[in-house]
Amino acid sequence: MSFESIVPILYSSDITRSINYYTNELAFDDSWKWDEPTTFGGVSKDCVRLFFCLNAQGSPGTWIAINLDNVDEYYEIIKARGAKILSPPGDKEWFMREMLVEDPDGHIIRFGHGTE
Repeated sequence: MSFESIVPILYSSDITRSINYYTNELAFDDSWKWDEPTTFGGVSKDCVRLFFCLNAQGSPGTWIAINLDNVDEYYEIIKARGAKILSPPGDKEWFMREMLVEDPDGHIIRFGHGTE
């Protein structure tokens, strides 16, 4: 037996808005929606996938961490796209270089990479 992936399901008050934010501001590549009007959807970039559920699961303000190979390069990309960056990349005592980003539903995404 082996685990294959984890996909957080985040609360969303507006699935279309969430998907647009993650694809336009955070540079995720792919997206999909379910139902009309939309009640469920998701985005992906490389091996990272996130689902959004309309008001039924989770709550605003969930924190998630996404590791990538170069947080400074990603910071420049999403800064230029207008992402809501709460803190720019910085070295942390826990051997990570991280930044904090907020999405429209108040979820905080900790993007970072290891420094060791």
